[in-house]
Amino acid sequence: MENNAGSKEISIGGALMFSEEEVRELSGFVICEDHVEITCGCTSHQYGDAVATLRVFPNGDLQINCDCTPGCPEDKLSPAAFEKHSGRETARKWKNNIWVIDNGEKVPVAKTVLLKYYNKTTKCGNKGSQNGRVGHRDEFVRCTVCSKRRRFRLRNKEECQVYHNAFKDAKWKCSDTPYEKVACEDEEERKSRRVYRGCSRSQTCKGCTSCVCFGCEVCRFSDCSCQICSDFTKNAKN
Repeated sequence: MENNAGSKEISIGGALMFSEEEVRELSGFVICEDHVEITCGCTSHQYGDAVATLRVFPNGDLQINCDCTPGCPEDKLSPAAFEKHSGRETARKWKNNIWVIDNGEKVPVAKTVLLKYYNKTTKCGNKGSQNGRVGHRDEFVRCTVCSKRRRFRLRNKEECQVYHNAFKDAKWKCSDTPYEKVACEDEEERKSRRVYRGCSRSQTCKGCTSCVCFGCEVCRFSDCSCQICSDFTKNAKN
């Protein structure tokens, strides 16, 4: 697809991300199946440059695979975690401290288009629904006893907390549902019914950056130690 200026748009999984003109001078830029990636780095005065690969997803997620030393095992780091791992002395400013090569020069990632969707997600709370509210679709968790999938509605913080606790519980079962009585003997929702996820934009939406929240103060919890909540809390402070 071309924009008004005639520059082709880069599409990942049907989602338009950047124009070719926006990323033309970015060194190491690669288009993958579900994300784009680019060579990045963070410089420590003591240890020098820590080079890595930054993955940017259409939903705003950022992941960094560190290559600071041959065989470095650090993968899928948050930007804040990579900044700390690199030994950067002035940490907690990863948007300015993590750099990419643009037109042959090191440039803070904050000065590129790479944070376009990340900024939309964190600053706006991903308010993509038509009525302006944060969009949280219904989610499902599979029972570890009967393997049936149970629906969780995420309309407020309490419901989000219930789902989040069930999602990270490796032994969750039907009887653990706190707000209604559900037993393994109860029928699972029909497949034709499960496609309806409570999206305000489209009843059968499969998930997109226009209507689904990928992290906000309603569905992420500062007192939770899981990686998802920890990364959100760290990034929200930066």
